[in-house]
Amino acid sequence: MNGMTDIEFGLDTFGGVTRDAGGDPVAHPQVIRDVVEQAVLADSVGLDFFGVGEHHRPDFAVSSPEMVLAAIASRTERIRLGSAVTVLSSDDPVRVFERFATLDAVSNGRAEIVAGRGSFIESFPLFGFDLRQYEELFEERLDLLSQLLKERPVTWQGSTRAPLENQRVFLARRVVCPPGWE
Repeated sequence: MNGMTDIEFGLDTFGGVTRDAGGDPVAHPQVIRDVVEQAVLADSVGLDFFGVGEHHRPDFAVSSPEMVLAAIASRTERIRLGSAVTVLSSDDPVRVFERFATLDAVSNGRAEIVAGRGSFIESFPLFGFDLRQYEELFEERLDLLSQLLKERPVTWQGSTRAPLENQRVFLARRVVCPPGWE
């Protein structure tokens, strides 16, 4: 493009609860179905990315973005799919890694993790985390997720989660078999 960088376009949604024509809140299941339809439309008009955020509040319908993204993957062809944001501080990095590896397999390589702290704190009491450990939780979990992305097997130790000693985490997209399992 004549020395210019390519520009990519995408959309993010938190699955915010909207109101119907009568002014009543749209039910969460319908909001989630609407998000899937929005992503299908985004794919059909050529957008590059569709992100779904995670919240655990009554004004947002999506508490499990990976499930919604898997539904989107089954109805789209090329749009990249990701979280907007995965609240890593209150989740287990091994489970995050496994869920996104599975999404990557279902979507034929289109999954992306956007890991962050989140803009709300409702997940901390919901999942039993101490808000005073806000920074420590995020830093340790990001470190472990980083190790999972590059190291096989994984050995890791922190203070907010059980350590891992020579553990294998398997990608759904690439089957990595232990010796003797071939």
